[in-house]
Amino acid sequence: MKILILNHDEVVQLLAMTECIEVMSEALSALARGEISQPLRTILKPPEVKGVLAIMPAFRASDKPMFGLKAICVFPGNAATGKDAHQGGVLIFSGETGEPLALVNASAITSIRTAAVSAVATRSLAREDASSLAIIGAGIQARSHLEAMACARSIRRARIASSRFDRARQFTSEMQPRFTFPIEAVEAAEAAVRDADLIVTATTSREPVIRHEWILPGAHINAIGTYSPAAREIDTATMAAASLFVDRRESALNEAGDYLIAAKEGAIGPEHIRAELGEVLIGAEPGRTSPDEITIFKSLGLAIEDLAAAEHVYRKAQQQSAGTWVEF
Repeated sequence: MKILILNHDEVVQLLAMTECIEVMSEALSALARGEISQPLRTILKPPEVKGVLAIMPAFRASDKPMFGLKAICVFPGNAATGKDAHQGGVLIFSGETGEPLALVNASAITSIRTAAVSAVATRSLAREDASSLAIIGAGIQARSHLEAMACARSIRRARIASSRFDRARQFTSEMQPRFTFPIEAVEAAEAAVRDADLIVTATTSREPVIRHEWILPGAHINAIGTYSPAAREIDTATMAAASLFVDRRESALNEAGDYLIAAKEGAIGPEHIRAELGEVLIGAEPGRTSPDEITIFKSLGLAIEDLAAAEHVYRKAQQQSAGTWVEF
């Protein structure tokens, strides 16, 4: 038996953002239709380690059923050394025989599929005329989200803020040649967010990085940086004022500090979650209902997203003879 190994650069070459957006849209729709089996992720956090190990399994029923398992370490401190905070792999298995088919670099999968899901949310929830983009954060996810937002809307300008201004300036110099619209580094999140109708928070902050008084009526926010019940990027006032959409209710109610801290303060409850994104995609629940409505998509990342992305690159690698096959 042979297994296909796909490294980081191979995944980047095979998983185009435009293709991944459609793959994620279909995967989230399948989840909403009840075609996916997926437990809540398991997190292992030893007290003596400055990171966590997350285990994320999923199964998708189809004419070619498939299991997927992402094992990924998240070390937020890696950014200071130029390394991705996400380190791990995605394994996919035949749903007919259980044989392992591929091991795919999880850093690349996570970066691209997370941004692609935000693009799906932006297409579904943001105003059609949203064009002024603010990104809080200047790391790997900020880079992939700049590309994804440009796929989802016609961006006329982007402003980038980071906890370190030099990183925002470095981001701008690296990314500007790839885009026709101006990308500006600003020194504070408030300067980025004011007048923005499309906002991405992609930080490792444990405290809010944006505040309600900065946000335009009608703005859409993709909140993707935090995954811990004790950390949040969005303040309580914004959470209470906005229409909240999630990738999965179970995940939000157990893992999303943006939601859980606001709920603990008594500002919102489970009924505040309007819908899962997949429910909006299949027409089971409404999305945006007015031009002045503030919408938030709280993304935590789902195993089915990893499985769908890994399966897509596996099929493309077979067609293009990419990657390395090894005896297993």
